[in-house]
Amino acid sequence: MPSVTAHDSEAHSASEQLKLFPSAPPVSELRVRAHGQGGLALDTRVVESPAAAPVPCLRVFTDDVVTYRTAGLSSEFETSRTPLLALSFDYGGVLVPALSDEDDDDDGYGVARDRRAELRARRLIEGFGALDLSCLDDLAAAPGVQADYIIACEGTASDYCTFQTAVVPQLRRLGFRITVDDAHEWKTIEPEPRWYADIEEMDKKERDPNRQDWFGVELGIELGGQRVSLLPALLDLLEKSANGDGLFDLARRAGKCVAVPVKEHVYLSVPTERLRGILRVLAELYDGKPIVRGALPVPGAKLGALERLDEVFQNEADAELRFTGGSRDAWREASALGEPTPVEQPDGLRATLRPYQMQGLAWLQHLVDRGVGGVLADDMGLGKTLQTIAHLALLKQRGLLTRPAIIVAPTSLVNNWARETAKFAPRLRVVAIQGPERAPLYEKIDAVDVVVTSYPVVIRDEEKLAEHTFSILVLDEAQTIKNDKSRAHGAVREVRAEHRLCLSGTPVENHLGELWALSDFLNPGLLGDELHFSRFYRFPIEKQRNAERLATLREILAPYILRRTKAEVAKELPPKTELHRPIDLRGEQRELYESIRVAAHAEVRKLIKKKGLSASTIPILGALTKLRQVCCDPRLVNMTGAVAKESAKLRVFEDLTTQMLADGHRVLVFSQFTTMIGLLEDSLRARKVAFTTLTGNTQDRPQAIGRFEKGEVDVFLISLRAGGTGLTLTGADMVIHYDPWWNPAVQAQATDRAYRIGQSRPVFVHHLYVAGSVEERMLRLQRKKRIMADAILGEGEGSAALTEDDVELLFAPLGVR
Repeated sequence: MPSVTAHDSEAHSASEQLKLFPSAPPVSELRVRAHGQGGLALDTRVVESPAAAPVPCLRVFTDDVVTYRTAGLSSEFETSRTPLLALSFDYGGVLVPALSDEDDDDDGYGVARDRRAELRARRLIEGFGALDLSCLDDLAAAPGVQADYIIACEGTASDYCTFQTAVVPQLRRLGFRITVDDAHEWKTIEPEPRWYADIEEMDKKERDPNRQDWFGVELGIELGGQRVSLLPALLDLLEKSANGDGLFDLARRAGKCVAVPVKEHVYLSVPTERLRGILRVLAELYDGKPIVRGALPVPGAKLGALERLDEVFQNEADAELRFTGGSRDAWREASALGEPTPVEQPDGLRATLRPYQMQGLAWLQHLVDRGVGGVLADDMGLGKTLQTIAHLALLKQRGLLTRPAIIVAPTSLVNNWARETAKFAPRLRVVAIQGPERAPLYEKIDAVDVVVTSYPVVIRDEEKLAEHTFSILVLDEAQTIKNDKSRAHGAVREVRAEHRLCLSGTPVENHLGELWALSDFLNPGLLGDELHFSRFYRFPIEKQRNAERLATLREILAPYILRRTKAEVAKELPPKTELHRPIDLRGEQRELYESIRVAAHAEVRKLIKKKGLSASTIPILGALTKLRQVCCDPRLVNMTGAVAKESAKLRVFEDLTTQMLADGHRVLVFSQFTTMIGLLEDSLRARKVAFTTLTGNTQDRPQAIGRFEKGEVDVFLISLRAGGTGLTLTGADMVIHYDPWWNPAVQAQATDRAYRIGQSRPVFVHHLYVAGSVEERMLRLQRKKRIMADAILGEGEGSAALTEDDVELLFAPLGVR
């Protein structure tokens, strides 16, 4: 029914009325009238005081109401079935209907009416949400129907259930006589029945063929000695919530009830907070699969959520939940990851693991014992490589490395993994498979303990790798497979391995779809398919900032992600100071920036209007790149007629490095643009400053790194992509980010080349950016992306999705902030 508005006729709150009604004496001097338009008024007609206080009688029933609509000179109406109330009063055995405003006290029933007592009764009913039909302009009971109130203007089952379960008992305690018609079409179940949760292992024909431990879960109530499943109704509420219906806006209905349909016209009134807890658990269990034989198919790994369902009912004094079906120990065993058992450092490991690294080793072993995959997501510099090598060594010591392990890493890190493994765990036999002459190396796989290779090799040699089965597959810098449609993701999925492990300090870089790709690689089905994940988690969290879904997602993923930050576990590290240095553009460089910005902004607006934002991403990024290049140095922009030659940022860089070197510091300089690295080389040569460089074009990477590590040079120029990972450069104590990059996690990884275990000096990080430009606005977007990562791995909440407003901000005029 449409929502209509009643005129306010209350002068006291419902709580005040509750206090007044039982004790207030009858008053005969004055009479109060309730007007449909004018509120309360006093009537000076005098009536006799009744001999006895009237007993208010309330009849609850269902009948037709008529809604009237007027459009111009014509009018329309529709009829609908709605819960109604009829009010009357018992005067010493004489039952009389409630008076209307126009009725006289002498109405032919032969009793003296107590107008004040009757008004108090009416105001109590209205204070609890019932609406006086006489005050509604476009709503009325159907002809021949005697009714005084509609329970709520929407007339929903939830409104009625709230009235029936919360209001009716209070009114009865206050002396109301209440009857509910047998034919009433909206009924609630009273008293509240006991709930049950039935968990049975599914038949092999009904379970997912890719998993061995699927269970059927049923949830419902016990009614009249029989079980009634509420699963379809509860999943329907869950779907409505996912579709943006807001679950009848539960967040704002705290303390009220929601009607859960049991059968036609029969509802169970569930307190809102309890229902929220139930639906949060169902959101963990449900992955979009249909109900099978009355039960929800759930993988055993998810059944731990049922413990939280138990907690929901334990917190409710008047509610009870009973678990039935198969052995409770069986499904608990199938679901619970439990706590890792402490382990000893493996024999022969040439390193002493720190306490947090020992905890990480125990966690990694626990994942293998439970047969699940996980993400070791420690901060950069906390030793993910060493923990993994110790993990493999301990697996071999325990006799669990029956087949070789395979480590897949970025190309630049393959030799590093081989060296580190041989260095820390010499008992592990290692082969690195890469390079054009790698074909004979495949013959050695069965004779070694660890195979190290790269993502490009896995893609190219998919058929050769398919000939082998591995004990464990380890992905280093696992964010490489964050796009589940990429060739890298598809190729590593095809590698046959008994266990899977991802290493990544940045499992969430841009959006939650990346997290789903990692999770689905590690534990297929844990988060449902991509469509279900987008509907139930990504859209509600990123777009609607749904805290309930965020909390649910955290609970699901928590057992499978181990995240420690330097602030938590590496307290011996010296401080790190982040410095943001704004730079003003002037003269020809400023004019060049504005000319490019105006032209690009106009073109981008046309594209978005024609194709939409998502289809315009590539040209938008291209236009933004030109603006970023102008900020770095006008010489990066390949434009005919571009006359600007000087760079304000380059001058700042030169002053900054001169001062740093004079004070005895050693410096890492990062830029995303390799051409800019070349210009920085020219600047350093002109000032006769020794340096080394690492980019994607560097032929001898170890030599470039070695020159800095040995102290031959004090400045290391590094392209963000080539040197942002896999390096330990604790000899540096100064980091300069010449230009900001979209992803704060990538820049943090680069910074952590210097700020990691082994650093003994305070580290200063300088972020250079042009004030009021696209660079400064990128820093704002960086903060949004960091919020998204923290929301899953930490305790924050937020959204990182790029919007048209963000695009407008990025192309705003120079200096507008």
